[in-house]
Amino acid sequence: MNIILVIFDTLRQDHVGAYGNDWIATPHLDRFAAESVRFTRCYPESLPTLPMRRSTHTAMRTFPYHGHRNYKGDFRGAPGWGPIPEEQDTLAELLAEAGFRCSFITDTYHQFKASKNFHRGFHEWVWIRGQEGDHYRSGPPAPEALVAAHMKEPPADNPGLADFLRAYLRNNTERRTEADYFVAQVFGQASRWIWDNQDADKFFLVVDSFDPHEPWDPPAHYRRLYDPDDDVADLIQSLYGPWKGVLTPREVRRIQANYAGEVTMADRWFGFFMETLRTSGRLRDTAVALISDHGHNLGRDPGDKGLISKQGHPMTHAVADLVMMLRLPDGAGAGSVCDGLCYNTDLAATLLDLAGAAPKQKIDGVTLRPAIQSPQQRLREYVTIGWGPLITVITDDWWYNASIWGEGALLNAVRTDPRLEHNLAGERPEVCQELLALAVQDAGGSIPEAFATYHDRPGCTPFENRSSPLRLKGVVDYG
Repeated sequence: MNIILVIFDTLRQDHVGAYGNDWIATPHLDRFAAESVRFTRCYPESLPTLPMRRSTHTAMRTFPYHGHRNYKGDFRGAPGWGPIPEEQDTLAELLAEAGFRCSFITDTYHQFKASKNFHRGFHEWVWIRGQEGDHYRSGPPAPEALVAAHMKEPPADNPGLADFLRAYLRNNTERRTEADYFVAQVFGQASRWIWDNQDADKFFLVVDSFDPHEPWDPPAHYRRLYDPDDDVADLIQSLYGPWKGVLTPREVRRIQANYAGEVTMADRWFGFFMETLRTSGRLRDTAVALISDHGHNLGRDPGDKGLISKQGHPMTHAVADLVMMLRLPDGAGAGSVCDGLCYNTDLAATLLDLAGAAPKQKIDGVTLRPAIQSPQQRLREYVTIGWGPLITVITDDWWYNASIWGEGALLNAVRTDPRLEHNLAGERPEVCQELLALAVQDAGGSIPEAFATYHDRPGCTPFENRSSPLRLKGVVDYG
């Protein structure tokens, strides 16, 4: 059996038709869901981008970030923002030893920054350049009018955002048609690889798309599906903070439409790749797994808590709920839904299981085969999500979010409060203590000493928002 792993960055679960969305066009993802086991409560064991990918490539937890340090050639990221540890085996290394031809195709540039090593173990890897602030082009400069068109204020009034947009637009100065957009290049290269490697007896292909991560700048025809008017600045970047008092409702709607357009464009090119697999005959002997790394708050309140951001506190369904589906060539579980709690590490363990490749060391993920055979089977009693010193513990009954010291506790009864609006922490301190103890247990039984250095800097947001009312007495810092 061949194995394909598709990763989408920042794909919100509730923005996919198969998960109940009724206003965004995702026909290819919806068709894939009908042919797959669809998981509704899969969560990242650590966030954001790199910590989640570390555990996805290894089936081993990143939390509690043992040995974390800052690396040259990158910004000061969240704890766990670093290379895959040398002592951990990757899926590519294990599958290569098992006779698989392994390839990695991505535009998620963080994985190729100085000191990173996420292409380790692959026989071929393709890095599509130019996302965000990738040091891809130093010139020519982007027209200043184009920079200003994506800002509500003059560039001089927000130099950090202006510089970010200048770099991004400079990287994409030669973009002309939809085929030049990143998601089209990623899935185009993946399709090319399928045709070029028809002779492979067994293969493992990772297709990792940074879209629909911001900047949200799809071709205008995608955005116009959801916002046909041009009476507002074409805002394409996240605020990483509260939107009220910063944007108008009309400006928020434009951001939401740009994101929705990115989702539909990503769906279209995923469909192109799936058609390549059908046409080549590879769907008959290939397992295809699809997962997102996290979502993003888009001001879709009250669930998004007044935020256009991703963050470790308050943790929302928009950020934490992952899209996760698994399509097997024999059709096992097609169209079924698994509501059991699970991690991204469990998907990694399942791929090893399907490939018949045993790990050489203890892994944290567990195979999801039982859920394929019986989707109603319970998988885990609880999950813990780590974002620096911020933790979220989820059970069938509770959603608990705080620092690992218990500061800023938020407790929601998930069965009766699906949008996490009513904080019961003051009424149920014993539940908070019980759930906090589970997080500390997952950290090794005690809070590692290094966590003191993370206390007020969870990390990994590009623009600082130190005035946010959501800061918890110095605990949370969106910078």
